[in-house]
Amino acid sequence: MPSTVNTGFVLDMQRKLYRWSQSDKDKVFSDLFNLVCDRRTLDHAWRRLAQNAGSNTPGTDGLTRRKIQERAGGAAGFLEEIRKELREGTYRPEPVRQRLIPKPNRPGQFRPLGIPTLKDRLVQMALKLILEPIYEADFYPTSYGFRRGRNTHDALAALVKQFHPNNHGPSLVTFVIEGDIKGCFDAIDPHRLMKAVRRRIGDRKVLRLINDFLKAGVLIEGEVRHPTTGTPQGGVLSPLLANIYLTLLDARYGRWTPRPDEPPTNAVSRRRRDRLEGKPTFYMVRYADDFVLLATGSQADVEAERDALARFLTEELCLELSQEKTLITRPEDGFQFLGYRVLRICSAHTGQACGNLRIPREKLIALRREIKRRTARPTLVMAFKELIWTLNPVITGWRSYYQYATGAYREFKSLDNWLWRRIMRWLKKKHRGIGSIELRQRFSAGRTAPLRGRWIDGKAMLKQFSDGGTRRYLNRGIRIPNGWNTEPGEWFLSGAPDFWAGYRAMATIGTTRGDSRA
Repeated sequence: MPSTVNTGFVLDMQRKLYRWSQSDKDKVFSDLFNLVCDRRTLDHAWRRLAQNAGSNTPGTDGLTRRKIQERAGGAAGFLEEIRKELREGTYRPEPVRQRLIPKPNRPGQFRPLGIPTLKDRLVQMALKLILEPIYEADFYPTSYGFRRGRNTHDALAALVKQFHPNNHGPSLVTFVIEGDIKGCFDAIDPHRLMKAVRRRIGDRKVLRLINDFLKAGVLIEGEVRHPTTGTPQGGVLSPLLANIYLTLLDARYGRWTPRPDEPPTNAVSRRRRDRLEGKPTFYMVRYADDFVLLATGSQADVEAERDALARFLTEELCLELSQEKTLITRPEDGFQFLGYRVLRICSAHTGQACGNLRIPREKLIALRREIKRRTARPTLVMAFKELIWTLNPVITGWRSYYQYATGAYREFKSLDNWLWRRIMRWLKKKHRGIGSIELRQRFSAGRTAPLRGRWIDGKAMLKQFSDGGTRRYLNRGIRIPNGWNTEPGEWFLSGAPDFWAGYRAMATIGTTRGDSRA
């Protein structure tokens, strides 16, 4: 299904809700259920779900998008059934089907993934369409996870900026606290969560719907269990509810980080005033339940704040800070955040200390291990073009994510050379008795530019990590377009409707063949 641009009733309604919520921070919305049940809202929610490949993954009822479209009445009849159940108050969420997903680079460890029914996903999507603009006005600009128009690279750019020198001198960050919350999504207290939701929502029917989702059971090995904590596993609504819950954590550091709808200079002034008085300051950058605290102060001050944060999480949010994973490091030593290695080093161009992003060595090792698995002996039964089709998404996704790292082009060229040799060995094993020269003639583009040395089989061509070089990601500041705080045309041109991969909107900025950074 082609991408659907939200330019009609739903967008107009969302922009109004966002504007009302932003203008009155104490406003409680009491008439939202009719918007959730509106045919246009449900239709838009269905189109959003239908774009996702997961719509053909069944829940406990066995229904998929394809089955719904093929039965009598099709999708329109399915939406009308749901609307009728919602209107009559007979709708009840089904238990979530649980699957265990292996954790990357952690043999023997699994992460539970919940798969709600398609009907429940649709209702959650309709709820999300209504609730998200209301709470978006309350979220702190230093929170980046699962928010419309924001992505991991925005969080990393904001983090690196704090290590750069500014008009007042070099960065004053002395320590970094790497935060880790134990099983955050599974440990959220539903009573405290509903209390946070009620601060903005007064519609009893909407509150009952959210509460029903929190109480929906989990189907594990044929038995329905009812966890006492956590948000709907794998649900569309789960990330939004988690952000609502963790906003209290952002508010704890609101003295030093920009608050919602506040000019960033206000937070800068408060930090400067506290430093002049000899007080420590802390700047938080959060992506869902992953966060770092940039501290200015002594090590004793930072250790005291880590202990205070642990008490705060326990007393205010019923969450536990992992003491063994919550580390205190110096910026010069570097730390990992969102898959990158972040550190402060001396720039080769200016001689000043500045923030820097690198590709972690373990990520490179894990990538090579994954490619080895995909080119192992059992894959010799595949046609070469099928192997190319399985490798290209890995190459494209990995290159797109790490192209903003310093030295990325050098690492990409090294990976290209290694992968070329790996493919040659694979072809030699598949076509025994054929020499390297003949294999290159049969499956290579030859020496003609610009496809020199590329592996090809028919219309399938193996991509390269170094395609496109490296890029500089532009820090977009704290007022990032979300579709409701800009004109519709600006939002569409930014490429941000695809907010799960929002970094694509900035992919054409600062393209270079090498690296111009430190």
